[in-house]
Amino acid sequence: MQDNPDPARRDFLGQSAVWASVLALGTALGGVLRLPKPAVLPGPLRIFKLGDPAQYAAGSVTPMESSGFFLFRDEKGFHAISSVCTHLGCIVAREENVGFACPCHGSNFSADGAVVGGPAPEGLPWLQISLSPDGQLQVNAEAQVARGTKFQV
Repeated sequence: MQDNPDPARRDFLGQSAVWASVLALGTALGGVLRLPKPAVLPGPLRIFKLGDPAQYAAGSVTPMESSGFFLFRDEKGFHAISSVCTHLGCIVAREENVGFACPCHGSNFSADGAVVGGPAPEGLPWLQISLSPDGQLQVNAEAQVARGTKFQV
């Protein structure tokens, strides 16, 4: 058994401990200095241009799957209903003449998006529709309007 370890080994272990401590403190200091800056940046504005309003026939329902809503046109005008379930964000399916159903957790919504059954805490939001300056129909998925609001062209 050796009483004194090798001095070179002792120096190496001591230096390793010092540099590991410096690295840990530097990482912690970097984290502290980053705290005042926002960690989440705002996403892109979700306004979708849908083209000429005349291309949508009265009585039509157009699913905008990549945009997350359904566009409806009837004799009173246009309205858009979100296709994102208010329970946990699943995409609802439209059931002809019945309403909407969430395939994930069983929420059911009426044809106007009101909750009929299931765990969803509130109905599907109606989204704001307007005309862009170039005359195209546009839906603002960030802005909600009251249920029953129709946009007339």
